[in-house]
Amino acid sequence: MSDPTRTYLDFERPLAELEAKIEELESLSSGSGDDAPDTAEETAKLRQKASEQLAALYSKLDPWRKTQVARHPDRPHFRDYRAALIEDFEELSGDRRFAEDNAIVGGLGRFRGRPVVVMGHEKGHDTESRLKHNFGMARPEGYRKAIRLMDLAEKFDLPVLTFVDTAGAYPGLGAEERGQAEAIARSTERCLSLGTPLISVITGEGGSGGAVALASANAVLMLEHSIYSVISPEGCASILWKDSTRAKDAAVAMKVTAPDLLELKIIDQIIPEPIGGAHRHREESMRAVGDAVERQLSHLDGLDSKALRLKRRERFLAIGRMESEAS
Repeated sequence: MSDPTRTYLDFERPLAELEAKIEELESLSSGSGDDAPDTAEETAKLRQKASEQLAALYSKLDPWRKTQVARHPDRPHFRDYRAALIEDFEELSGDRRFAEDNAIVGGLGRFRGRPVVVMGHEKGHDTESRLKHNFGMARPEGYRKAIRLMDLAEKFDLPVLTFVDTAGAYPGLGAEERGQAEAIARSTERCLSLGTPLISVITGEGGSGGAVALASANAVLMLEHSIYSVISPEGCASILWKDSTRAKDAAVAMKVTAPDLLELKIIDQIIPEPIGGAHRHREESMRAVGDAVERQLSHLDGLDSKALRLKRRERFLAIGRMESEAS
């Protein structure tokens, strides 16, 4: 039976109509009495048609549609990954300077039996929680908390896992007054200097420095329908063409999708999503993320702090580097 609470994206409207028809037929067939019509055959045909249409839609997503999927409110957020992948989680709050920032949540836990420090952007799942977590847009306190957690990880020789999903750092006046740019730069620097393994996963939006501050890792993984960019497509369109409605053109030009970023060596691995996206298959998607993270951690086992820092440094210096052609 279709989910009446499901949020459909604009390009999914034909699918929404099909699934609404399926739900209507199922309601009719489940009516009481012998007069209830037998709609099993028609329902089965519509289900097959809906399945084929879903596969067709998601087999040819352009960059703008991928942007829409990456922002889907039903995609798993950090709290979901934490619940699915981290046992014995103990949240650690505050930056020890100014305040607690709920846009970035982090703490200690066990990932498949291994003690880790884990943190990520939390967007929230309803109006109340979205306001509490500021839609995943961190203030300076969030990045300073991230630095504190990384310091703790290095002190106790623990791997760090980060889950990135933010439109960008919060651009408010108060955040700027308290040193937003400096906090992002310090967090990025701490990622690069960390003496323990650091694995980052782009689970939805990887927006600007607000994402890089948690994603300057030994390995950067990315879900198939996520995006990762220096600015939002709307922001880019506003700057280049003074017209935010050209966001679709900007998304194409910016190469925000996982295949483009893998080709440019900005990310290291694409984690495939089931047909229909992570928001339709949450448990399966989170399990795939866990498997990918576990494999990456195993590749880093045995490396000392010097080797980890050097590997991370070389990884980022290689981005955009053009190899000279053989003479």
